[in-house]
Order: sequence, then C-alpha cells, then structure tokens
Amino acid sequence: MTGSDKEILRLREEYARRAAEGSGDERYSLSNPSYRWILADRRRAIVDILKRQKITDLSKMRILEVGCGAGGVIDELIELGADPASSFGVDLLQDRLREANKRLPACYWISADGQSLPFEPDSFDIVLQFTAFSSILGRSTQETMAAEILRVLKPGQGVLWYDFIWNPLNRQTRGIPLAQIKQLFPGTQITSRRITLAPPLCRFLIPRFSWLPNALTRFAFLNSHLLAWIQKPG
Repeated sequence: MTGSDKEILRLREEYARRAAEGSGDERYSLSNPSYRWILADRRRAIVDILKRQKITDLSKMRILEVGCGAGGVIDELIELGADPASSFGVDLLQDRLREANKRLPACYWISADGQSLPFEPDSFDIVLQFTAFSSILGRSTQETMAAEILRVLKPGQGVLWYDFIWNPLNRQTRGIPLAQIKQLFPGTQITSRRITLAPPLCRFLIPRFSWLPNALTRFAFLNSHLLAWIQKPG
C-alpha cells in the first residue's frame, strides 16, 4: 500500500468516526445559536469575497466541491443563487453522498478521490474546498489534490477555500496557513482574510454575551479559519 493509499484509508476511517460521533453533536446543529452565528458570519464573508471578484450571479457557473460531505456547503451556494443542475460534489464516503442526494437530488454527487477527479480539464468556474485539506496529513496527497483542482478549474476562474489555520484540539487535522496555500497553488493569485471566531470561544460567548463575537471577530488573531479566493491564471 502506497503512502497515498494509507492516507485515503486514514481519511475514510476518520470521516466515519466523525460521522458516528457527530450524529448527536449539538455543536453542529442549526438549533445551536453559536453554530448559526458561525454560518451567518461565514456567509457574509463569502458574499463579500465573491463580490470583490465581481461574481454576483452564481446561476451561470458550474460549481464543484471537493470533499462535499452531506452537501451543506453546496446548499449554501444554492441559497446564494447557484443552479443545482450545475453543482457537483465529490466525497470518499457513500453514506454522506446518499444523504447529500436526499437533500439536493438535482445536484450531482460522485464517489471519488480528490487526487483523481473524474472530470475533463477546464470544467468548472468555481471549485469549493471547505475543511477538507486540513484533514489531510500527508503533504504529497495535498499537492496532488491541489494540482487536480487546478486541472479541472477553467482558466481565470477560482477556488473558494475555507479551512483551519489552527485547530489544536483535534490531532487528526493540521492547520494550513496562507504560506502553505501559496505553495500548494503556485502561480495563482490569492485573496484572503481570516474569519470565524474560534468555535470554542464562540460557543462560550453566544449564550452569555451575544453581541461580543461580532466585536471580537474583527481581531484576526482570534479567528481560526482562512477564507481565500485562489485564481487560476487566465
């Protein structure tokens, strides 16, 4: 078994563990006000970064998410105007893809390894990467996935990236700073900002001081994620 194969096996096992443990996890439930705040804050940042790229109409764009899970992120993009019939998701776990298909049957859900995407070159206007790369501990696997993402992305279009910069509470993840993103996607133009008030802090504050996270998220060092637009040369 190659190093890459071992990494994929580890990822399958880790995602299955998270799914089993997270089935009743209120931290990621829409009934949890802190989780709703995190999603709303992220959505505002996504709208802003897309507007800065002069992207205001998602309905005309082919969109792919690598590591789509149960389809939550694509669902967010559809709420912002993306066409389900032009939205694709790939993931390693069949059960998550089945859940995504129940949730959004008009989209395309495909079981695939991000190192070998089953699409022609220059197929998509936007590729989404939301917290998949930080779960990959092998650098060579990350590099192969990044190259595949650029291969299927149309020239002049971009990757919408949202991932941890640091996550000290989970040893099965490894934060990815901006310098590493630049190494993974050489030759691209990257626009980025730190967002998402550290979730443990957010979960503590929202029930007690609901106004405070809006103030604290302005301090970049308190934010745990990086939102970036990675533009492929035209």
